[in-house]
Amino acid sequence: MTYFPMIQQLTCFLLLPAGCAVMAVDLYSVNLNPVVQEYQRVELSCVIRHTNTNNPRIEWKKIRNGDTSYVYFETLILGDLKNRAEIKGGSSLVIHNTSRTDNGRYRCEVAAPEDPKRFAEITVNLTVTVKPIVPQCRVPKSVPVGKSAVLHCQESEGYPSSVYRWYRNSDALPEDSKANPKFLNSSFTLNISTGTLAFAAVNKGDMGPYYCIASNAAGSARCEAQLLEVYDLNIAGIIGGILVVVLVLVLITVGICCAYRKGYFANSRPNGQSYKNHSKSDGVNYLRTSDEGDFRHKSSFVI
Repeated sequence: MTYFPMIQQLTCFLLLPAGCAVMAVDLYSVNLNPVVQEYQRVELSCVIRHTNTNNPRIEWKKIRNGDTSYVYFETLILGDLKNRAEIKGGSSLVIHNTSRTDNGRYRCEVAAPEDPKRFAEITVNLTVTVKPIVPQCRVPKSVPVGKSAVLHCQESEGYPSSVYRWYRNSDALPEDSKANPKFLNSSFTLNISTGTLAFAAVNKGDMGPYYCIASNAAGSARCEAQLLEVYDLNIAGIIGGILVVVLVLVLITVGICCAYRKGYFANSRPNGQSYKNHSKSDGVNYLRTSDEGDFRHKSSFVI
């Protein structure tokens, strides 16, 4: 048996050149790019089409983010697939209760030492989709006419990444308001990747309830509608209010000036301070005390 592969290979080239592929190990897959929702079952197909080896060695490896790890080696399921995966039909890998962490490339490797071509491999790309959760939506409560406004919609659980659509009064908004005649009077743009709806200048026609839907291959989810109010900016009222404030400040200033001139803000003398009445020439000093509440005679006349 040691020289059997060499004899087969020589026979292939000398007698049956068209039959070389038949005597070599050969693989194929029913589906090279399976897609499954999270928590469902999936089969990674790896079928041995031809081999002359009775018991070829089967191995499965996972490649993710540049790292390669064993999944199936020496008839054992390894890693995080242990207890939730199995080999079917001798070479295909079946994963039960799939998780988002199962996303990646899986390589089926077959070693057939009794074949002229002793090794074959095939790679299967697995995508585990995750349904989006209810997105977080932020809508301004009120915006004056002519001002800009931004509405936000975002969720972080869906895989692949969600695509976002905004709706007003149940009408789907286009990515650019100018692209649809129905929204020509508006001035918004929608980024379906980030969920941002930006108005350059809102008008009365933009007022109404808004809600957002996040969707991907696994499903969709929407947030509750929120009302955007648009109001007119009362320029005349603002100017009138400013004039009233200015007038009040002027009146207060004039009143304070008049009070200073009339001596209403003159400093009063503290209790117990002695002073002389300059209007009298009798030479008598008086002292005000807090207890008496009136003037008290301090000294006699000087003769």
